[in-house]
Amino acid sequence: MGKLLIVGTVAFDAIETPFGKTDKILGGAATYIGLSASQFDVQSAIVSVVGDDFPQEYIDLLKNKNIDTSSLEVVKGGKTFFWKGKYHNDLNSRDTLVTELNTLADFNPVVPNDFKDADVVMLGNLHPNVQMSVIDQMTKRPKLVILDTMNFWMDNTLEELMKVIKHTDVITINDEEARQLTNEYSLVKAAGKIQKMGPKYVVIKKGEHGALLFNEDNVFFAPALPLEEVFDPTGAGDTFAGGFSGYLAATENTSFNNIKNAVIHGSNLASFCVERFGTERMQNLDKDEVNRRMLQFKALTQFDIEIQ
Repeated sequence: MGKLLIVGTVAFDAIETPFGKTDKILGGAATYIGLSASQFDVQSAIVSVVGDDFPQEYIDLLKNKNIDTSSLEVVKGGKTFFWKGKYHNDLNSRDTLVTELNTLADFNPVVPNDFKDADVVMLGNLHPNVQMSVIDQMTKRPKLVILDTMNFWMDNTLEELMKVIKHTDVITINDEEARQLTNEYSLVKAAGKIQKMGPKYVVIKKGEHGALLFNEDNVFFAPALPLEEVFDPTGAGDTFAGGFSGYLAATENTSFNNIKNAVIHGSNLASFCVERFGTERMQNLDKDEVNRRMLQFKALTQFDIEIQ
């Protein structure tokens, strides 16, 4: 059984989409990643911070998924990170209405001793200095360091971000961010430039249009499963990252072919996340459901062709 170290936010979200709205609910990158990765036979731990306003029932939920929460710092008298957003009718764009960093503003991550030798490190979307601090605490080089980031850090902390990118094996970003990072419109050219920055593998997420995986001259495309209903895209990218990293930690195989499998597993789990608000769908997901949908992915992507 491989070890997966997850670094990211554990938070409150308030979400509004054309299908309804929520009050404060469980959210955060590390939460989605952890719930998604729990579908695999893997030891995982979350490194994050919350205030003492964070309900014990949410911590218990993570523990019940066999996620080590010993490095989930609870700040006495502190308030938990809070994000509020409203999605437009197409669900591809959203407006951030409220961002309250709270305890996250002064977060100094502490990696649990049992996970300083983790096989896979999943760096969820956070300040690059926090991500780098985690890399520096590892006692041995992980098989894979996976980085998720966003345009906010490219705009405001590019120098620090580039340092982290240099130390990662896999980067997962969306198409807009890949273009911003490289000043290249072609995603093939963008991926080539990013590989020269450090990562061996580049995963470019395209939302409802799937994901691209690049490694040297190899390219792989995973479609997104067409769904009848999409309620809330919040956390879909983090759920993808959780499935991707969880599968790789469980299989302990970092070959290109197995990373292709990880992309499919990540896409499969992300397709569940969007069916309910927040983490609701991921909290109660069982393996039979996951496996049935994997067969749908297989049917969607496999075919025989005759070359004339």
